[in-house]
Amino acid sequence: MNRLKEKYSKEIIPNLREKYGYKSVMELPKLDKIVINMGVGDATSNSKFLEAAVNDLKLITGQQPVITKAKKAIAGFKIREGHAIGCKVTLRGDNMYNFLDKLISITLPRVRDFRGINPKSFDGRGNYTLGLTEQLIFSEIDYDNVVKVRGMDIVFVTTAKTNEEALDLLKGFGMPFRK
Repeated sequence: MNRLKEKYSKEIIPNLREKYGYKSVMELPKLDKIVINMGVGDATSNSKFLEAAVNDLKLITGQQPVITKAKKAIAGFKIREGHAIGCKVTLRGDNMYNFLDKLISITLPRVRDFRGINPKSFDGRGNYTLGLTEQLIFSEIDYDNVVKVRGMDIVFVTTAKTNEEALDLLKGFGMPFRK
């Protein structure tokens, strides 16, 4: 069993029950999924950028990314409807907990001048979004093989009703929030 999954059942559930007074097990907030999205706007001019982003995301998550396509044309960005403009991965279950464990214990501490992540990036419904500026902070990415440095968005989707509940849930997992 995964370390964070065990921590959730043994530590986080009792703490949340005590703080919020949940009566049913179904009321307890839990981490539903993690969605990692990489926007590749340059893919319109060179398809190698998209292939490189897909390979990077595959190395980071251990799962095959889905290529996202433009929903509508935007002339200013030279994008046509249906063009491939990014890739994303949805992690659930053990893959999700493994990625979260790796993110908290290995990846985020490697960031230079890291003071914690912003606790204000919640959407009002208990979901948290974390933006990273480069994929190089992940240990799986070899610096010599990087075609172009690009960022990504990591969305933590929870079943929490409020931002406060979701914050307590993510803090329980060990997310390094700024004070």
